[in-house]
Amino acid sequence: MSEILTFSLIALLLVISPGPNGVLILKTTSSQGSSASMHNIFGLTVATFFHGAFSIFGLSALLLQSAELFFLIKVLGAAYLFYIGIKAILSSFRHIPSVSREEVKDVSVRGRSSYFVEGFLTQILNPKVSMFYLAAFPQFISPEAFSYTEAFALVSIHAGIIFIWFTGMIYVLRRMRYVAKSSTVGQWIQRLSGTAMVYFSSLILSQK
Repeated sequence: MSEILTFSLIALLLVISPGPNGVLILKTTSSQGSSASMHNIFGLTVATFFHGAFSIFGLSALLLQSAELFFLIKVLGAAYLFYIGIKAILSSFRHIPSVSREEVKDVSVRGRSSYFVEGFLTQILNPKVSMFYLAAFPQFISPEAFSYTEAFALVSIHAGIIFIWFTGMIYVLRRMRYVAKSSTVGQWIQRLSGTAMVYFSSLILSQK
């Protein structure tokens, strides 16, 4: 039980620490509304299970042993964050009417899939999460009494924390009514979010 609590605490600190996931939710909520942001969250949680599966089935060990492959993952992650950051900045200069509650609920199937993919790629290419599952996660799995059920239970805890934390974040942002009503505020949030994404992309490349 103590190991589960320790893992949960570490996972919580990982989730709430500043990073591209939080910036993504802020960007999407301010520009597209809570429904789109929820699909971002679905993408984040599904990608978390992929990270867990990679670690559990040993694929992460290959990444750890190959410096070139791990560097490639870092470059792809940085490039993707840079892309969505620049995209957010450029879109903020276009006049987009503020999102009403009715419009927030009406997200097309194509839109849902794109927001899901956006969340999935942001998480799966996040080196911070990769390192967590490369280094920290295996410490909570006993080789002598290995169990796939227990291992995936830990991944589920991490995914659950992600879902709860960012759903709460969306709720708080929705309560800030001026974000939805003021297109100017929304545009500046987009620009700041985009700039933060670009910053995180450069931070990823500078990490050794």
